[in-house]
Amino acid sequence: VFLDSPYAPLNPTSFEAYTKEGFDLRSHRRLARVYEELTGRGCFCMLTNHNTALINELYEKYSRRVVPVKRLINSDAKKRTGEEIIITNY
Repeated sequence: VFLDSPYAPLNPTSFEAYTKEGFDLRSHRRLARVYEELTGRGCFCMLTNHNTALINELYEKYSRRVVPVKRLINSDAKKRTGEEIIITNY
C-alpha cells in the first residue's frame, strides 16, 4: 500500500488546506494509526512525507530513508530544495 498523504507542515505558515477541512496534526496522527493497522494486517506499506520531527516521531519504529528533493514552487530559486522521507514497514 502506497500512502501519499498531504505533507506535514514545515512551519506554521505552510499550506495544509488540501480539503476544506484541512489535514492537520490530528489527521496525521490518525493516518499513523491506519499505517499501524495495515502493518498489523500484514500489508507492505510505504509512505512519503516531509522530513519533519513530527513524521519521524509518528513512524519511529519503521524503516526511514531521507532523500533530497528539488521543489519547483518557491519565489526564491535558492530555496527550491528540501528533504523528504520514505517510510516502509518492510
